[in-house]
Amino acid sequence: MSQTPRVGFLGPQGTFTHEAVRALGYDLASAVAYPSIYDVLDAVAQGELDSAVVPIENAIEGTVSATIDALVFDFDLVIQHEIVLPIHLHLLAKPGRTRADITSVASYTHALAQCRKYLAAGGWTDIRSLASTADAAQFVSQSDEAVAAIASDLAGELYGLVALESRIEDYDDNHTRFVVVGRDHIPAATGHDRTSIVCFQEADRPGSLYAILGRFAAREINLTKLESRPTKRGIGEYCFVMELEGHVADEAVADCLTDVQAHLTRVKFLGSYPVTGESADIRREEITVARTEAETWMQSVRRRIRS
Repeated sequence: MSQTPRVGFLGPQGTFTHEAVRALGYDLASAVAYPSIYDVLDAVAQGELDSAVVPIENAIEGTVSATIDALVFDFDLVIQHEIVLPIHLHLLAKPGRTRADITSVASYTHALAQCRKYLAAGGWTDIRSLASTADAAQFVSQSDEAVAAIASDLAGELYGLVALESRIEDYDDNHTRFVVVGRDHIPAATGHDRTSIVCFQEADRPGSLYAILGRFAAREINLTKLESRPTKRGIGEYCFVMELEGHVADEAVADCLTDVQAHLTRVKFLGSYPVTGESADIRREEITVARTEAETWMQSVRRRIRS
C-alpha cells in the first residue's frame, strides 16, 4: 500500500498556498503548515517532506523573492508542477465590527501591495505586515484591537471573521502561480512544458547575455521569462533566472542547455514541468496532433530511401 505523500505549505491554515494545496488535490489531513517559505523548502531538502507548495509569482507584484532566492541559492530542489489561482482579497474583521471602527489593517507584504490603492483611499496609517494573510486573520481573531485583516475567504471561515468589504485588490485580474517543489523527481514530458534554469556568469563581459540568448534563439526555443537576481556576492553581480518553453527531455532543449553549460556559463536546473490550465490542455492536444502528423510525414519520406 502506497504511503500518502507528505506535503508542506506556507502556513498557517487559511493562506492562499493552503488553497493551492487543496486545488492540487492533496490530502489536507496530511498537509503540514510551516511558518515561512524557507522553512518549508528546508523540510523538503532534509527529507521531512516529499514536496512543498510555495508561491513563485504574482500577476501584480511579480516574482516572490523568498521562493526564487531559496531555490537559486539555498537548496538543490526541482519544480515538479505548477498551478495558477485567482487571488481575491477581502477586508476581514470580527463579527460586530464595521468599517468605520477599523483603525489598523494587517496582512502579508504582497497582499498589502496588491491593495495599495484601496489602503491609500481608506486613509489608514497603521498598516502591519505579518508572515502571511492567514497569520493576519488569526491575529485579528485573537485581538481586542479595532484591526482588520486582508485575507482570503478560507481564512475568514477558519478564523471566524466576516467580510467588511470584498474583492478589494487593486486589479481584477489578480493571479498567483504556485509551484510544487521536490527533491529529485522530474515529471515526464507532456508536450506543453516549462523549464526553469539559472545562469551564473563567471565573469561580466560585453555581450555575455546576448551570447546566452542567442543559443536559445538559434534553436527557436521561446523564453517566457528572463529576470536578473543579485548573487549576494557584491554590488553589480547578477545571475539570470530563465523560463523557457519545452522540457529537458526535448532534444533541442537538452542540446541548448548543454551548449550553454559547456561554453558560456554555469547552469543550475530548477525543473521541467507541465504548464497547467485549460489553455494548456488545448495546447497539449494541438501539439500531439501536430507531432503525429509530422511523424507520418517523415515516415512517408523515409520509405523512399533506397540502399
